[in-house]
Amino acid sequence: MSFGPDDLAIDADAEVERITRTIRTALATYRRKGVVVAVSGGIDSSVVAALCVRALGRDRVFALHLPERESSDDTLGYSTLLTDALGVDSAVEDISPLLEAAGCYRRRDDAIRLVVPGYGQGYRSKIVLPSVVDSDEYRLYSVVVEAPDGTRTTHRLTQEAYLGIVAATNFKQRARKMLEYYHADRLNYLTTGTPNRLEYDQGFFVKLGDGAADIKPIAHLYKSQVYALAEHLGVPSEIRQRPSTTDTYSMPQSQEEFYFSLPYDRMDLCLYGMDNDVPAAQIGEATGLTAEQVERVFRDIQQKRRTTAYLHEPPVLTERVPAIDAH
Repeated sequence: MSFGPDDLAIDADAEVERITRTIRTALATYRRKGVVVAVSGGIDSSVVAALCVRALGRDRVFALHLPERESSDDTLGYSTLLTDALGVDSAVEDISPLLEAAGCYRRRDDAIRLVVPGYGQGYRSKIVLPSVVDSDEYRLYSVVVEAPDGTRTTHRLTQEAYLGIVAATNFKQRARKMLEYYHADRLNYLTTGTPNRLEYDQGFFVKLGDGAADIKPIAHLYKSQVYALAEHLGVPSEIRQRPSTTDTYSMPQSQEEFYFSLPYDRMDLCLYGMDNDVPAAQIGEATGLTAEQVERVFRDIQQKRRTTAYLHEPPVLTERVPAIDAH
């Protein structure tokens, strides 16, 4: 039996109907008037916004553009392209002052200086992870630093430096979510989350940051399925053709080099294949990997599930509160 991208094919009309019904039901259940969607100009938030417009009409969808000083130069252009195409009301909230006040940039730079003492004004950086398919060796993050003269160097991160960098950059997702909830409270709306299945399954989100939301409409969809819905819903082609990026660090950074082992289309097939007991050799044929490399990806998927499981968990209580559980 063959295995490949066709196994992830969906009935776009039926899927749109199912998701829009869920959105409408959520509003009725929680007695809210509409939804807030933070739009980044990326494929996932664009599809969520388009689905919300399809479910509720453009007058009940409020979009937020949330750039900061290290955002890609074209982020606001892409997100504005989307809101113009959808015809929704939107606002731009530059979160740079919030991040500056919280010490986001200073704390991040201090953590980088633990391994690159000369890091300072005019420097740029990103953190990267070696590919899982090349070796079974334990993978450690490194920071790539670009000096003002354009020279790039790569430095292995200590645990202290890595945790400090991540803790500081997580301010960005949490600041954005704070503003989402401000506007949701102001409008009596729900907030939306935009993770796809790969991100949701593998814990690629910040707890109480982009992981916080009243509704996550596409968390069950593989990223390739999100792209299919984007085309079906008429998301502008410029956004559909834009490479996926974290848009978190001051240097351009793909999701693969920061977190995932492979480009999304191959990761989708590996994740689907693992969950549906497809033999590694068949997945390898579909993805251009050897069976051994597929097994490495499997182990990485399982490891990420274990280490990020707490991100999905509610607060720990000393005693269950039955009245709350009954709702």
